[in-house]
Amino acid sequence: MTPRKPVIGLVGGIGAGKSAVAAALQAHGGRVVAGDPVGHEALRDPEILARVTAIWGGRGVLKSDGHVDRRKLGAIVFPSPVERARLEHLVHPFIRRRLEEEIETAQADPAAAFVVLDAAVMLEAGWDDACDKLVFVDAPRDVRLARVQAQRGWTEADLAAREAVQMTPEKKKERADAVVANADAPEHTRRQVDDLVARWNLV
Repeated sequence: MTPRKPVIGLVGGIGAGKSAVAAALQAHGGRVVAGDPVGHEALRDPEILARVTAIWGGRGVLKSDGHVDRRKLGAIVFPSPVERARLEHLVHPFIRRRLEEEIETAQADPAAAFVVLDAAVMLEAGWDDACDKLVFVDAPRDVRLARVQAQRGWTEADLAAREAVQMTPEKKKERADAVVANADAPEHTRRQVDDLVARWNLV
């Protein structure tokens, strides 16, 4: 029987650059399972879309093509614990199931040396139980803010609102088995990932 490949989970503050660390791990033969595309997929699922339409459709969260306007939906659910819980109740089981399927697919792929799980609310949702090790991707808040402003068009208030509903970076760091600092040159990040791969015998 083929031994199970290690699953490495990436956690960190919003804008810390988990995708950059995921790419560096992928260069070592890791198969990346990303939560964001699965989250988008969840909102396109017919059953979930029907429920979202029934609950929030009257509040302008649908685009002209019938798909969910994620920015408008986010503006409703992020400030409200009740609304957010309703959405999570709808999408989290779907996301969990799809992430498990993607991990199993990676486990069965001879080309994958290990699996990398990159999901934004991994610790909050309890998905870290699928991981053997957790890596905290570290970057100061001013760096993270500059990134989300440039990449996503967010304001400081946008970042603060989303941070308010996630576990603090400090608590995430406490849960991690290793830390990769990702505020400097990409080469610096890659060197830390190289060291991590060697230390954990991932390849």
